[in-house]
Amino acid sequence: MKPLPSTSSKTPVKFRMPTSENLVPIRLDIEVGGQRFKDAFTWNISDPDSEVSVFAKRTQKDLKLPLAFATQIAQSIQTQQTEFRSYKGQEMLTGEKIVPIKLDLRVNRTLIKDQFLWDLNNFDSDPEEFSKTFCNDLGIEDPEVGPAVAFAIREQLYEIAIQSVATARESRNAKKGRRGEYSSISRSTGAALDLMKLFSNRYSGVRKRKEWDVFEPMVDMLSNEEVAALESMVERKPR
Repeated sequence: MKPLPSTSSKTPVKFRMPTSENLVPIRLDIEVGGQRFKDAFTWNISDPDSEVSVFAKRTQKDLKLPLAFATQIAQSIQTQQTEFRSYKGQEMLTGEKIVPIKLDLRVNRTLIKDQFLWDLNNFDSDPEEFSKTFCNDLGIEDPEVGPAVAFAIREQLYEIAIQSVATARESRNAKKGRRGEYSSISRSTGAALDLMKLFSNRYSGVRKRKEWDVFEPMVDMLSNEEVAALESMVERKPR
């Protein structure tokens, strides 16, 4: 994938998803009476709160889940919404403009592994549109893969945005305390920064033909037996 252009600026911006739509990645993993429900989707934070209850009841009814699931689904969504809103109005310092996004997921029988660059400061970016192009380019026909890829991208961008809030906060504290220019880097963001440094090193060498395969997307179709074995392993893992 070609390097993305970036206009370097360290001016803080107010917290939001670094995408065209301010959608919150929501994960559900709920167990009631020995029955488990898992799902992942995005939610428009601007939608009325009353929509959460409507969605939860409709999901419970459509999937014929026990009534208790409706309450649990609504509470889980509301908790994640509250966390997202807790960052509202806070400044986030983007720092590194180009960040690595990694895909390592299985959707039904399709296994995907990839790594590419994303412009964190491009607030016109569209993970859903990107995922459609991604699937078309790789000949992926399963309609559930595209949304899963988009969700994986949004989830990582959300984590990076949260880390950017912490970086901005510590940068302000560092200025107040008159500490050294590098003291604003927190331990909590160390892993993300290490990833960026690693990717930056490879970025300069991506032009070398022998390293092109490092960034080559891998798509594999699993057999029904392999899928069953993987799902069995997941079910045996302690939660």
